[in-house]
Amino acid sequence: MVSGNLFLCRKNSWPPEEYIGRTTLQLFDFDSAAPPKQAWRRRLNSHANFLKEFSVTFMEAIKMVRLGIRMWSYVREEASYGRKAPIDPFTRESCRPSASQGVPLGGMGSGSISRGFRGEFRQWQIIPGLCEASPVMANQFSIFITREGGNKKFASVLGPGQHEGLGSRKKAADQGISSWGWNLSGQHSTYHALFPRAWTIYDGEPDPELKVSCRQISPFIPHNYRESSLPAAVFVYTLVNTGKERAKVSLLFTWANSIGGISNLSGEHVNEPFVAEDGVSGVLLHHKTAKGIPPVTFAIAACETQNVSVSVLPCFGLSEGRCGTAKDMWGKMAQAGQFDLENFNSGPSIPSSPGETLCAAVSASAWVEPHGKCTVAFSLAWSSAKVKFLKGNTFPRRYTKFYGTSDRAALDLAHDALTNYKRWEEEIEKWQSPILQDERLPEWYKFTLFNELYFLVAGGTVWIDSSLVASHMRNEQHQVTKLENGDVKVTKSEVYCREGAVVGHKTTNAYDSTNSEGAKDNNEKTGTRNSHRDEAEVPLAKGHSNCTLQSLTMRESQNDDDDVGRFLYLEGVEYIMWCTYDVHFYASFALLELFPKIELNIQREFAKAVLSEDGRKVKFLAEGNWGIRKARGAVPHDLGTHDPWHEMNAYNIHDTSKWKDLNPKFVLQVYRDFAATGDMAFGVDVWPAVRAAMEYMEQFDKDDDGLVENDGFPDQTYDTWTVHGVSAYCGGLWLAALQAAAAMALQLDDRDFAERCKSIFLKAKPTFEAKLWNGSYFNYDCGSSSNSKSIQADQLAGQWYTASSGLSSLFDDFKVRSALQKIYDFNVMKVRGGRMGAVNGMHPNGKVDETCMQSREIWTGVTYGVAATMILAGMEEQAFATAEGIFIAGWSEEGFGYWFQTPEAWTIDGHFRSLMYMRPLSIWSMQYALSMPKAILDAPSINIMDRIHVSAINGKPSQAESGVRKIAKKARCFGNSVLHCSC
Repeated sequence: MVSGNLFLCRKNSWPPEEYIGRTTLQLFDFDSAAPPKQAWRRRLNSHANFLKEFSVTFMEAIKMVRLGIRMWSYVREEASYGRKAPIDPFTRESCRPSASQGVPLGGMGSGSISRGFRGEFRQWQIIPGLCEASPVMANQFSIFITREGGNKKFASVLGPGQHEGLGSRKKAADQGISSWGWNLSGQHSTYHALFPRAWTIYDGEPDPELKVSCRQISPFIPHNYRESSLPAAVFVYTLVNTGKERAKVSLLFTWANSIGGISNLSGEHVNEPFVAEDGVSGVLLHHKTAKGIPPVTFAIAACETQNVSVSVLPCFGLSEGRCGTAKDMWGKMAQAGQFDLENFNSGPSIPSSPGETLCAAVSASAWVEPHGKCTVAFSLAWSSAKVKFLKGNTFPRRYTKFYGTSDRAALDLAHDALTNYKRWEEEIEKWQSPILQDERLPEWYKFTLFNELYFLVAGGTVWIDSSLVASHMRNEQHQVTKLENGDVKVTKSEVYCREGAVVGHKTTNAYDSTNSEGAKDNNEKTGTRNSHRDEAEVPLAKGHSNCTLQSLTMRESQNDDDDVGRFLYLEGVEYIMWCTYDVHFYASFALLELFPKIELNIQREFAKAVLSEDGRKVKFLAEGNWGIRKARGAVPHDLGTHDPWHEMNAYNIHDTSKWKDLNPKFVLQVYRDFAATGDMAFGVDVWPAVRAAMEYMEQFDKDDDGLVENDGFPDQTYDTWTVHGVSAYCGGLWLAALQAAAAMALQLDDRDFAERCKSIFLKAKPTFEAKLWNGSYFNYDCGSSSNSKSIQADQLAGQWYTASSGLSSLFDDFKVRSALQKIYDFNVMKVRGGRMGAVNGMHPNGKVDETCMQSREIWTGVTYGVAATMILAGMEEQAFATAEGIFIAGWSEEGFGYWFQTPEAWTIDGHFRSLMYMRPLSIWSMQYALSMPKAILDAPSINIMDRIHVSAINGKPSQAESGVRKIAKKARCFGNSVLHCSC
């Protein structure tokens, strides 16, 4: 791991003193008002340059022309049903992406709103799968200052002028927001981000004698499965008066009744003031959505104290109308510094008309004595109790478990945010401090580690309450998968052993019956027939699986601590697929470290999916061929788009049931999670799916050498990069999966399967090395193409997981370190001197592999994963130098501007593909490698394979099953788990 003095020589890259005067920092040295020593920083007057998107070469375009035609047709077909295709390269957002992002607001899974580093509220993702990138410029904080005697007055929006959405010049007759005082230059104002908090320091702007700190706080708290689901944020303003006169300071929070885009113009929106307990008061903004989408209510509020008075303006518009205008509102604040108190009694406003924008404002005013200090706190909350997916299913959000489904929950959320934020901060600081204070680590790594977590809020996450779902599932008729002589038979009967004894409980149907209130039958809408059959026979690999243990996602009886709901997150805001599994392989380290119960539940979802089949026909766009949506035994690519959990594999470019990486990745993730958590119930629950996934892969061993072969198309996560025969990536994953499955089988007392995995491993490993090892690294594949000998950055993905799970190394130390050094010398250092990350493919002559789009790309998440592998191999210096390339290119001032929107990839010219992507969460695999879980560190350091004796004749499967049954009784396993033996 990291040596004691490796990074002591590193200078702090961005000390706060370079951005804020020391005197100002000292003035804010109380109540967390000063920004932390380690943070990502920008000046508010920094230019937010437009980002450059990648383009394919002429030859790449020629190769993909048929795919492009089919995809265009598919995108148009989905649009005709009012749906967005999961991947749509043809439609461009109206808001051109720019380097303007900052820390997003709110917890996980209840919709998110991002806030740019200059203060604008943007990137609206209240509706699942829909992202409105443009800022809503009426949403602002502003300040009004009057010095005692009235000789000095200042008024300004607390964001630099000439923002997106504003005209270049103020018009005298304008009644909208351009009539406001956009007087802040941003020259002396700075932004400091350390997710989930951010600080904006106004060092004498607009009043040279007033220092202002705004601290943004969201409830992202690891291992806290309640408050981390809350759609709320707090803005704490600390005011320090350095002048000789008293100053009346009024802070203004304005908000439009909008969920982004042009939703403000749809009409029928209503605002109403409220007064709550503990001095909290504000305005509720009820937003009526269209197309049957659940409504949204916002709450903006402030907390009145002995020194702070709060007033509201429930309604104003951006043009002449029934209520006052934005210009009128600004004039009132500039003159009086507050609104009329009788506004609290005004009641709900008249619903807005189509084309009319309805806004609201909350003001908090205080007198600040000379050299005095004052704190003012605002909150923002939103409630949208239900998630509705476009094909009909509706689910309650996680936060409703604690706040109910009323639209007025926003009021309670805003209130509780203001009364609890100090405790949130204590818990956040307790979590972050050990890493921030670790002097062995470079500063850029510390704050980038936390800031990359933005994706768990802004990555389109959906977190639902599962208690209602579980209740529904327990009361419906269930199906059981029955294996007889290697064939699957789905029945509705109870499960009996051959001797006739009942050994199981209720189980679900072939996949998922998670319908909830408002759910509809998708087959009626789409005209397709669901192949989740009442009775069916699905062939599987013959002669291996004579029994199964089928499990559910939900426990039949569980307490509040166990029930953490169901969680979804997007592959990316441009690739709209939930929990894309080949990418989750990289990103899952973050959830395992911070929210392990969510991570285990995701694995349970996929374990269920492995044992299911969906025979509905799908056209695959790459070749134009048809196949079934989901094959039994195959791990799905994703959990779906418009009907997650019910209609999986939204990805339809290739038939992913033929991919060679998904099943090994499932086995590796399950074993890593099993080893890291020590959760025996989890292991028992998912074990049948692990066996099924391994057995499914045996069909891809064409020559009986123990290795799976790639089939001459991009049949893995690099889905434009063709692979032939045995490959370093998929072959290495398969070797690692064999070892992990054997280890898990041994711990679950399924010795027959452990022996089988070991025997295949012993045959496969020497073949793998003979076909791919060239003396310094593993060749890309064993084919004869021009790139077969390329140096793939990700060639040791299997070794990465083996080491992360406490298993013995797949290869001897020389081979591992040699391959990693080759990657470092070529893929990293030969691309802009190591300042870009690791390019996916590099020829041994030092030229980038330009076989396809993806071979020439630098994948941010893969680079972090390679760095983690280096740490595990004792190559810490190379590891941090490799990962620092992603920081330099993506996050630094000299980079390309990808902060808080880290893309899947960029080219060596810095042009991006797919902003806001899941895979870069793999930076947490580096932290995982630096601080391995205690359960793994304390495990006996013995080669698990040495404990498995391979007999000449395999023992009876029933003996293995009895071993699993015995462990299941000891484990706190699911009440609805089924152990079925049909041998």
